[in-house]
Amino acid sequence: MEATTDIEKKYKKWIIVLSIAIPLVVAVLFGVKIEGAEPLRFLPPIYATINGITAVLLVAAVIAIKNKKVKLHEMLMKTCIGLSVVFLGMYVAYHMTSESTEFGGEGMIRTVYFFILITHIVLSIVIIPLVLITFVKALAKRFDKHKKIAKITFPIWLYVAVTGVIVYLMISPYYA
Repeated sequence: MEATTDIEKKYKKWIIVLSIAIPLVVAVLFGVKIEGAEPLRFLPPIYATINGITAVLLVAAVIAIKNKKVKLHEMLMKTCIGLSVVFLGMYVAYHMTSESTEFGGEGMIRTVYFFILITHIVLSIVIIPLVLITFVKALAKRFDKHKKIAKITFPIWLYVAVTGVIVYLMISPYYA
């Protein structure tokens, strides 16, 4: 068993706390409605766009590291993390000021929509610790471990980013 670095030890508690707290806080805030607040109906296309940009930057980051452009890879990944934080803030703000939109499609498209939505939600929870662990492995300069977990993190994060856009496109005709 390899020794854990000081950096990994330092961030381990934060990874655990954030991996539990973020989904719980989002779930609680999702149920909170700010009375009298103007609905922030302009946010869904913005945060869907943020998801799309994140997907593109994730792919660009993988291409950068494969071409040994380490600083570019690092900058792109930090940008993806920042965009994810901005997305989360907008998502929560929207749902605290607006009623949830129901999907109006029927038949097979409804099944497809809910499959994509449910897998998107579940994997958006799973991705939190994976991103944090992957990032901390890089901070600790444990690039062998970073690369190993990044091979798991990348496709899941990419799926969450892309399906965020797909969910928005599928439900956007039903916004009030």
